[in-house]
Amino acid sequence: MKTLIINGPNLNLLGKREQTIYGEKSFEDFYDTLIAEFPSIDFEYYQSNVEGELINKLHEVGFSYDAIIINAGAYTHTSIGIGDAIAGIETPAIEVHISNVYAREEYRHQSLMAKNCIGVITGMGLNSYRLAILHFLNLKK
Repeated sequence: MKTLIINGPNLNLLGKREQTIYGEKSFEDFYDTLIAEFPSIDFEYYQSNVEGELINKLHEVGFSYDAIIINAGAYTHTSIGIGDAIAGIETPAIEVHISNVYAREEYRHQSLMAKNCIGVITGMGLNSYRLAILHFLNLKK
């Protein structure tokens, strides 16, 4: 199963920024754990702080990959373009968040992507990504 994990703005700072919210582990370290845990999955990882680059990546893989796991960070709440890109591709996507966005500022309670995703996982720390992978594996059975 060819799976793309996309992280948006500031997620390159995981392990360094707001550790009480996002934890102490870098995404790169966690990604290595996922690769070891799910050897049958062909993973690709992409991170950008630039909205248009995230949209371009979705367009690039959205007709040839089996699964997309996307944490668009703050763009979740502001980007009609990313939501439209997910709607326009064939590859199913799951929106994930490390923190519980509903326990945070009110503006984080709305996602402009969720209606175009097959599901949303929020508040489970980095395990949110693992849960999305497990769901995609279940769909393949």
